[in-house]
Amino acid sequence: MTIKPMGDRLLVKMEQIQEKTAGGIFIPQTAQEKTQMAVVLEIGDDEEIKVKKGDRILYDKYAGTSVKADGEEYLILHMTDVLAVIG
Repeated sequence: MTIKPMGDRLLVKMEQIQEKTAGGIFIPQTAQEKTQMAVVLEIGDDEEIKVKKGDRILYDKYAGTSVKADGEEYLILHMTDVLAVIG
């Protein structure tokens, strides 16, 4: 099944936030609960989208719409739900 987001929406695959960064900084449980990490799989056709396929992003825990397809769980977000791109 192919899912193509429309407008300013993104299709993302959610990831687990690690308890510790690569630099050794521990992320408090409260921060882990508020912010979620995902990989951008597909982007809509809006010219204002500032991310690209493959980008890792942070988004608010309660943002987006869950979608299940082919036994996998995805999320559709608005571009405005993206808090940061992880480089």
